[in-house]
Amino acid sequence: MHFSLKFILLVVALSVLPLCLEGQIVVPKTSSEFNADSIRRDYDNRPFFGLYKDNYFTVGTSMGEGRPNQANSDVKFQVSIAQRLTRSVLPFHSYLFLFYSQKCMWNVFENSLPVHDINFNPGIGLSKLLINHNRLVGKITFLVEHESNGRSRMASRSWNKISISGAVYLDPNLMVHGKYWIPIIDGGNNKDILRYSGLCQAGLQAVSNDQRWVLSLTLVKREGWNLNYNTIVDLGYRLRKSDNQFLVLHFYNGYGESLLDYNKFHSRIRFGLLIKPKFFSDF
Repeated sequence: MHFSLKFILLVVALSVLPLCLEGQIVVPKTSSEFNADSIRRDYDNRPFFGLYKDNYFTVGTSMGEGRPNQANSDVKFQVSIAQRLTRSVLPFHSYLFLFYSQKCMWNVFENSLPVHDINFNPGIGLSKLLINHNRLVGKITFLVEHESNGRSRMASRSWNKISISGAVYLDPNLMVHGKYWIPIIDGGNNKDILRYSGLCQAGLQAVSNDQRWVLSLTLVKREGWNLNYNTIVDLGYRLRKSDNQFLVLHFYNGYGESLLDYNKFHSRIRFGLLIKPKFFSDF
């Protein structure tokens, strides 16, 4: 099948797929009718298993490289889940959870549809909800995580992080988030990964008044004192107010998009389906 026709068919399929799926409510309840105990109780009574980071399936191409072709276009998707191990009964009303994320770069337009790289990201975390004046306003999380691509020899990439992250709603329509990590680099082929994948990140997420549009911006600061950073932007449109599924325009500019190519610069734009967690997306 001709490349451009395959590209068009895949985009159309992504547009139709969300109409066949059911989702969950994504907007957190932050009204003053809830007190701190009832907010924790409501959270504790939720299913122990759920989404962790944003889940998505997108297709797109590189920017500034001419017309889309087999070599500069691909599919990028991520599956991210978490299993809460406790209710908020630990000190400071925190809870313990396991998480697992898997990101894939798939050269779907090439012959035999080869997978270019898969990044595996398991870990364990301790998280606490931030409640102010009987309103859920954010959370803070301590994480121990591993990331690798499961490859051998020269294609092998891996590192570990001990990190702390936080997310706070400044108002019902605007959330800011940040994350800082202490790296433990055990991969022999990516000793310089901090120069490309960074030491910390910060960003914001804005939601329209009707809850239909969501804009996310994340800046990942690379190693060094100059203003070098990777930029991630997502613009999503919720298909129905009652669920957590969005059509999304995804933009990535910088290094570190995947472990195999962590030291290669990419500027890519993609379109697809985004599924967000109920309360907070982890970044």
